[in-house]
Amino acid sequence: MMKIVIIKLGALGDVVRTLPVLPAIKEKYPNSEVCWITKKQCLDIFEANPYIKEVFALPFHTGEKFDILYNFDIEKEATELAKEIKADKKYGFYSDGEYPAAFNTGAEYYLNTLFDDELKKENRKTYQEMMFEAAELPWKKQFCPIYLSDKDKAYAEDFIKKNNLKTEKLIGVHMGASPRWPSKAWHEDELKKFVTKAKEKNYEILLFGGTDEVLKQPELIKEFERKGIKIYSNNPKNTIKEFASLVELCKAVVCSDSLALHVSMALKKPAIGLFFCTSPHEIEGYGILKKIVSPMLEQFFPERMDEYSEELAKSISAEDVLNAVEEFKI
Repeated sequence: MMKIVIIKLGALGDVVRTLPVLPAIKEKYPNSEVCWITKKQCLDIFEANPYIKEVFALPFHTGEKFDILYNFDIEKEATELAKEIKADKKYGFYSDGEYPAAFNTGAEYYLNTLFDDELKKENRKTYQEMMFEAAELPWKKQFCPIYLSDKDKAYAEDFIKKNNLKTEKLIGVHMGASPRWPSKAWHEDELKKFVTKAKEKNYEILLFGGTDEVLKQPELIKEFERKGIKIYSNNPKNTIKEFASLVELCKAVVCSDSLALHVSMALKKPAIGLFFCTSPHEIEGYGILKKIVSPMLEQFFPERMDEYSEELAKSISAEDVLNAVEEFKI
């Protein structure tokens, strides 16, 4: 029995979109046991996943030797750990002083996109394709879902009952994105216009927010209430699995390049992805994602991604997004 270890700590969305390596590894090494090292907040993502034997949260210490190590993370904590763990063969990234370096030739391309703006602009490979290249695994658009438990499904059913919610034309709208890229999230003015227009067409709206929207989300709900517009909202402190169970209720999801987008793809949920300052080419859409790209993206990606521009955040209109939703014929 081969022993394989994967390191991917990063943000929740990055962990979700790295899951497709699992079926590919099991296909290549059917007689193997796979464990994954991550951060505590990511543990729930792996619940009931049949490809994983065990998941470990940092700090991770072991004297065990593995046959293969894959490190898909360039965080220093991950690259240092990749150096320490004993394995016959290592793929991905390790720490070389203050900088990440590649264990193998296949991992060099992704690393180069992080430090070469011109290459990042020209890149047409998805994140998954680059990770598969780093792992020297054949990319065949493999898919790995988030597995919802009976408890998760019960949470969603309870949400429906408590809110007397009809899901036949339910659209999820995620209002936020990582604050690391301040122009990544859709401007509130356009979001409000979209919700208003969607309600006029008899769509129900579930407004998703996370911990960064814990104050903004209830303010928006109240603003719509004052206008006589009824919409629904999740708890911004939802666990990742509770969040996913509510995404599963939606017929389509509108979101920026964010966790909501990666969760939607992992649930095979139709989505409209809004791209303001990040690469639409790096997102694998599995045939169910409509990408709307800001006409201003090239002015900001990648050199000015860390800037906030109100004009940029408003550069995708509510009308364009509603037209994309209508194309799904919900």
